[in-house]
Amino acid sequence: MTRRATPPDGRRAPLPSTDDGARDGARDGGSAERGSAVVDFVLVSVLLLVLFLGVIQVALAQHVRSMLVDSAAEGARYGARADRGPDDAVRRTRDLISADLSSRYARDVTARYTTRDGVDVVEVSVEAPLPVVGLLGPGGVIDVVGHAVREPR
Repeated sequence: MTRRATPPDGRRAPLPSTDDGARDGARDGGSAERGSAVVDFVLVSVLLLVLFLGVIQVALAQHVRSMLVDSAAEGARYGARADRGPDDAVRRTRDLISADLSSRYARDVTARYTTRDGVDVVEVSVEAPLPVVGLLGPGGVIDVVGHAVREPR
């Protein structure tokens, strides 16, 4: 053990206090701080939950849009074959959407012959509801279009 040096007048210096007043503060109104960590945790947790649900909402909408675009393009390619037509494109698109997502996304599918940049194409349009996570998601519809060059008959 090390000894503390004694001042020349023989008195000992007081030891530094380790009491930071925490006990006195609890008696003087510091109890108002009790439980604030729980409130902070709840507030931050709610904020993080809302952020997480927002990310899930965007990911789900992007997934549905991707599946609809793929189905519309595949339906247009199917309908553009020499032995097929727009009705076949609609049927094929609905089958693909029903298999990938749900039949409620395949309700409004149309196909037609059109010309784009001087080329005859089959155009398949799909209008589907925007998927919603929970009750607070955005409403609306997703419109996608698929094109394919029409084969000569």
